[in-house]
Amino acid sequence: MTSFLNALPGAVSQGLIWGIMAIGVYITFKVLSVSDLTVDGSFCTGGAMCAVLVTSGYPLWMAMLLALAAGLAAGLVTGLFHTKCGIPAILSGILTQLGLWSVNLAIMDMKANVSINVNNYDLLVSLRYLQEVQKGTRPIWQHPIFVVLLVTLAVIAVLYWFFGTELGASIRATGANENMARAQGINTNFNKVLGLAVSNGLVALSGAILCQYNGFAEINMGRGAIVIGLAAIIIGEVAFGKLFRNFGLKLLAVSFGSIIYYVVIQLVISEFKMNTNYMKLISALIVALFLAIPYWQEQYFHKKGKVKNRA
Repeated sequence: MTSFLNALPGAVSQGLIWGIMAIGVYITFKVLSVSDLTVDGSFCTGGAMCAVLVTSGYPLWMAMLLALAAGLAAGLVTGLFHTKCGIPAILSGILTQLGLWSVNLAIMDMKANVSINVNNYDLLVSLRYLQEVQKGTRPIWQHPIFVVLLVTLAVIAVLYWFFGTELGASIRATGANENMARAQGINTNFNKVLGLAVSNGLVALSGAILCQYNGFAEINMGRGAIVIGLAAIIIGEVAFGKLFRNFGLKLLAVSFGSIIYYVVIQLVISEFKMNTNYMKLISALIVALFLAIPYWQEQYFHKKGKVKNRA
């Protein structure tokens, strides 16, 4: 248990970082009702852009902003494939993700990874900062949990404001009932493109933060991102769905779901001494478990409740 408690701050930090990506997935999966697989590629795009620009001498804020813009562009391509070319949304995402593999390699000058050493650059977050805060050699406000939590709250605040505007409400209407939205004069194709762009922009921003935390960007860093995003959404709904009804709180629940996911992963690794080579298998089983919980609740617990009420 001691090893797990020691690793807990790192698990929470990573959960918060991936939680920003999961919020992006929430926009397409829940708000737009679109299954978008672009995120496995756009996550790496954000990390690659940030690492390359910082190591090239660009200010960190500009590197992160351009990383976000690159994610927006990736989502835009997926949206245009879907709306202008008539390609199904899930296949559009796969095509963009496939193309981004080469794009990401080109961004990193055909290197599999790019190092962004915290000793040479002033980063927003870093695993080194976490260790130094724990040792007392760095102020608490520079702890990755505190910094990423502030970024998460800022993202949620902006999204809460945006989806409360007329344009944001029309995007939500498009996801809720596309035919009805179109009948009301809403340009549903434009809303789909915009929603996909915003989603992948957030995913890329998450990738930009993670590359700083890890100290490098590498070509496979986004592999399986969609699974983690969906897991965070489902876990957040299962754990906080009855408590968090407000749209902003639902986004916060997604972030909490990502934290729970990484804490469970860390618990399995630390306490059960699982080989990290089985990480993908462990992740798949955890996701399957949380995806099954709502079904089990509906099939077994609700049925029992109905039988008791009839009795």
